Amino acid sequence: MKIELLHRPGNTAAKVTLNQGEVITAESGAMIAMSGDMDITTTTHKKKSGGFLKALKRMVAGESLFLNHFEPKGVSGEVIFGTALAGDMMTLNLDNESLIVQGSSFLACQEEIDIDLGWQGFKSIFSGESMFWVNLKGRGEVIVSSFGAIYPIDVDGEMIVDSGHIVAFNETLDFTITKAGKSWLHSFLGGEGLVCKFQGKGTVWCQSHNPNSFGSSLTSGLRARRA
Repeated sequence: MKIELLHRPGNTAAKVTLNQGEVITAESGAMIAMSGDMDITTTTHKKKSGGFLKALKRMVAGESLFLNHFEPKGVSGEVIFGTALAGDMMTLNLDNESLIVQGSSFLACQEEIDIDLGWQGFKSIFSGESMFWVNLKGRGEVIVSSFGAIYPIDVDGEMIVDSGHIVAFNETLDFTITKAGKSWLHSFLGGEGLVCKFQGKGTVWCQSHNPNSFGSSLTSGLRARRA
């Protein structure tokens, strides 16, 4: 399998070249184009197994209920993936490890990767962001996307990140929800509110734009024009 990221960084698309027998799994609706000899199988989890319970959990997280599995019928084939929001993408190679990805940032992965949901409980409820994270486990390549630029932050000890800017992070990191400023009043008056405090050793990948803030600004503008 060969993955090429095209037109980076503002409007990135992922071109995946598959050899015979190779399969890539992607979110429903992510395909831009594909070669004529590409076979698509749609399931709720693995290509050869339904996994309906896991599919329902993904749907609660804001992900599609279904996954598409692409496999060339001939010697090789190509498929190009894109996202709804303009931004960058990155590939990560998992080696029998886990990667936690925020729901809308998961794009595609090799068939060998298991796609599950990581429950973060009340920590995420109070953050004002998604209550669930997509948990990718196993060995193989993963494609994730961002809204705007994507960049890594290495954590060795402690780091505070706005939850709306998180794309993915290593499962080796733990996090808690806390205030951004010295007091709760300063945190909310400063517009930051609650943030994620990561602890441990690992990497957090961040995006330069916050989708929720972007959506709120558009809604506000539309209301102003209607008035």
